Amino acid sequence: MFVRLSFPKASRSSLALSVMLAVLVIGPLSGCQGLGLKGGDWFKNPFAKKKSATRSQSPEKDEDDDFGDSGTKVKTPLVGDYTTFAGLHGVVLQGVGLVVGLNGTGGDPPPGAYREALLDDLKRREVRRPNELISSPDTAMVVVTAILPPLIHKGEHFDVEVRVEGEGARSLNGGYLMETILSETTVVAGQGQMKGHVVAKAKGPVLVSTGEGRNEDKAGVLLRGKVLGGARCLIDRDMSIYLKSDFRNFRNVTRIADRIGQRFFSYNEHGTREPLSKAQTDQRINLKVHPRYKENDARYRNVIGHIAFRETPVEQRVRMQRLERELLTPEKSERAALQLEAIGNDAIPILKSGIKSTHLECRFHSAVALAYLEDSDGLDVLKEAALKERAFRVFCFAAMSALDDPRAHIVLRELMSAQPVENKKEYDSAETRYGAFRALWTLDPNDPFIAGEHIQDEFWLHPLHTTGSPIVHITHRKRNEIVLFGHDQEFITPLALRAGNHIMVTCSPGSEYITVSRFAVGEKDKQIKTSRRIDEVLRVCAKLGASYPDVAQLLVQADRQHNLPGRFEIDALPRAGRVYYRDSDNKNETRIGRPTQAPTMFQQTIPEGVEGDGEESESEASKDNSGRASLVDARAEKPAAKKGINWWPFGKKDE
Repeated sequence: MFVRLSFPKASRSSLALSVMLAVLVIGPLSGCQGLGLKGGDWFKNPFAKKKSATRSQSPEKDEDDDFGDSGTKVKTPLVGDYTTFAGLHGVVLQGVGLVVGLNGTGGDPPPGAYREALLDDLKRREVRRPNELISSPDTAMVVVTAILPPLIHKGEHFDVEVRVEGEGARSLNGGYLMETILSETTVVAGQGQMKGHVVAKAKGPVLVSTGEGRNEDKAGVLLRGKVLGGARCLIDRDMSIYLKSDFRNFRNVTRIADRIGQRFFSYNEHGTREPLSKAQTDQRINLKVHPRYKENDARYRNVIGHIAFRETPVEQRVRMQRLERELLTPEKSERAALQLEAIGNDAIPILKSGIKSTHLECRFHSAVALAYLEDSDGLDVLKEAALKERAFRVFCFAAMSALDDPRAHIVLRELMSAQPVENKKEYDSAETRYGAFRALWTLDPNDPFIAGEHIQDEFWLHPLHTTGSPIVHITHRKRNEIVLFGHDQEFITPLALRAGNHIMVTCSPGSEYITVSRFAVGEKDKQIKTSRRIDEVLRVCAKLGASYPDVAQLLVQADRQHNLPGRFEIDALPRAGRVYYRDSDNKNETRIGRPTQAPTMFQQTIPEGVEGDGEESESEASKDNSGRASLVDARAEKPAAKKGINWWPFGKKDE
């Protein structure tokens, strides 16, 4: 049963007004849970600000959230939240080549696929009597393997490894690799090994170990070697950025490319500004490396990942206030420095305040970011960190090599003569002194302090006018190079040394002169007398036909026989991925970088199983972010680091 109530028109409007007032007053009393309010609280403070429903679940601020003066939360999305990098893995290249000039230590390889491939290649080159050449005792068939580095450009050089397959040859010592074509190879199920396009060509003198070790290992050591910088790249490899699938569209890819291009750009021959990033598809961005980061592309990627994807000027100022606080906190200083570096020149004043911190870690991260922003105010901090903390050293040198400032030249020269301070051995370490040399050579190879000689187009010789203990340093990576820390070093006599198969270096007790002799079948004997200075002897050896592997062998023998006046070092390079202890109790620790992300000038291969300073083993270090192998397969040619097995290419490394 329904009852209809009737009201006069005048009273209807009064009733409606009364109902509206009742709702406004009674609503808070009954509780508006949808608004997140409580009646009692509303009456205590009816003007209190409402809390967001999402924030009411977690009353504390997120670490990456910024709050402005009005209390408004600002969440800054970064480029790294939306993207991943590609083109960072090494590409395995392979070919079959012929090593010549072995003086009877070669041999006739057995029949098989490798011999057929080498024979076809020699016929294609129109070599006369190829079978006879392959079977000669002065030649050896080798498998040539290389890793094509990421971000390499056409005409640049990289190392190759060679090894004898099968029986026949006894030693590659003194050999020379004829030009060999290298291409990408892969194994396809049911089709065997497949080859791709020709990517590089390799040739040069073969550097083998002259090391001591167990008798069963010696033969294997002599049947493999390296050609330093022997491969010449025929293509360009660039870096690419891919948007994650959830954000893939033309709008996002264009916005990200524009954001990166605003921060990193170059100028063409007409003086027109050109961004280093360019959108190619709805997912891929082509990225060129900024010249300042050429030797540290890992840093370049980190900085790009910390560029703000979307941020107003007000939001940026609020974020910079937070980063200024975090920069002075050791646990947060690295990430804060990267974000400030990604902001650019506007962040320089904040970073300058960071180099005044009482914590070395905070000062270090601030100084590195300043260097990549072309500000030299952090040079003294970089010098201090390189001397005091081995975990920071490699990144200090990389930052100084990117800083084109006269003061950087001076600081690096001083570090090459680092003297012991407070009885701390690290102040005079070989890796500090050679790391400074490598950094200065990267910064300016024509600096008169390090300018060397290209001896007979075989190797570089750098006699340095340094103080401190004398060091003879040679490399087995990328460049045929000998550095003498102390230009006037002399051999200690008596001595009897070999440089390759044909050159002898001798000196009788008490003599002031050293005799360098060359003996070869079918050639007239040659003899040259020179002073006892190491650089003069090396020049004479090269003049008589010694290659870089020959003089390296001579110096290794001189070290073993105690004919050198100081230390002998091989690739004394600072490493990435070392552990830094924030306190004296060694409890609060952090890893600085990763072993696989060392700056390019200091990259090296860590033998499998060899550990120290908390570094990753090669099984971990040989993978990039995507999990793909990016170094030479450690299982192929690196002996396990067990007692009695020598993994140094020139013999036992004495600490």
